Amino acid sequence: MPDDSTPAPDDSGRLYEEFLAEREEVLKNKWIRSEEVGHDVGLETALVDWAKHHRAKWKQEYLAENRS
Repeated sequence: MPDDSTPAPDDSGRLYEEFLAEREEVLKNKWIRSEEVGHDVGLETALVDWAKHHRAKWKQEYLAENRS
C-alpha cells in the first residue's frame, strides 16, 4: 500500500505540469538575478534563491488557480 506522499496515477499529468510551471519560474528568476549582477548566476543559485524567497507564495497562488 502506497503512503500518503505517493501521488495517485491520475495525478502524474498535473504534477508534471506543476513541475514545468515551477521550472519556468526558476528560469525567469535566473534571468532576472543574472541581469541584476551582470553575469550568469547559474541554475543552482537561481533555484536556491527562488525557493527561499518566492516558492511558498508561488505555490499557494498556483494551487489556487489550478484546483479542479
